Amino acid sequence: MPDLYLQAEIAILEPDPIKKCEFTRQLSKAWERGELTTHTRSEILPIDDPGRPRRPTLVDPRRLQRRGFSSEVGRVRLLHAFAHIEFNAINIALDAVYRFRQMPRSFASDWLQVATEEAKHFQLLATELKQRGSYYGEFEAHRGLWDMVCKTRNNLLHRMALVPRVMEARGLDVTPAMITRFAQFDDDSAVSILQTIYRDEVGHVRIGNYWYRRICSEQGLDPEATFRQLIDCHMDGKLRGPFNWAARIEAGFAAGELEALERLG
Repeated sequence: MPDLYLQAEIAILEPDPIKKCEFTRQLSKAWERGELTTHTRSEILPIDDPGRPRRPTLVDPRRLQRRGFSSEVGRVRLLHAFAHIEFNAINIALDAVYRFRQMPRSFASDWLQVATEEAKHFQLLATELKQRGSYYGEFEAHRGLWDMVCKTRNNLLHRMALVPRVMEARGLDVTPAMITRFAQFDDDSAVSILQTIYRDEVGHVRIGNYWYRRICSEQGLDPEATFRQLIDCHMDGKLRGPFNWAARIEAGFAAGELEALERLG
């Protein structure tokens, strides 16, 4: 019987985006059908760099060209930036399955679901870019998301706190305004894709919140105080706002916690 973790490793290291998406879907289906074992003794690799195509070229975020809505090329650049986020998100969800093997089966099920939905998002965006005469990799991008994955690879609590509850939750704050701006230019296809991503990402952040709070409970930690400590340690004590309260509460944040976090800004 194939091994879940070896299959996840193959998916993470696959450089071709289309193959990665398909492999991820097949992996999730095989897991749901009970066709994979978890009785492995295979080494857990650090994976400083997941599999990715030769392009986009990765640069410091401060070197990225400005992206705007006023021109078609500006909107293509914005969609490319979303595609890059979703491509990274596939690897991030798979890495949670691959790396944290001490967790129950439901943890793997949750993050395989996330990985499959991120693959769907990436393919929607990649298809849209192609229809606009572009492709994933045409523009420069950065590796900020994966850098945080590397920083948290030895601590599941830190991973659940800082990736879904900080980096992915930020998408809940900014995506509605992006949807509004695309709608102002009658860009219906972009609006439809971003609405799909937004709906699914609420669920992804909710999954991260669930596991973060569960781990805190198991370790006897106060989740809100612990989160603030991690923000102090890893984010210089600040979170970017403003927050989308409705979406964050739907995704598992508490109102009192959001009030405290806004004071950190």
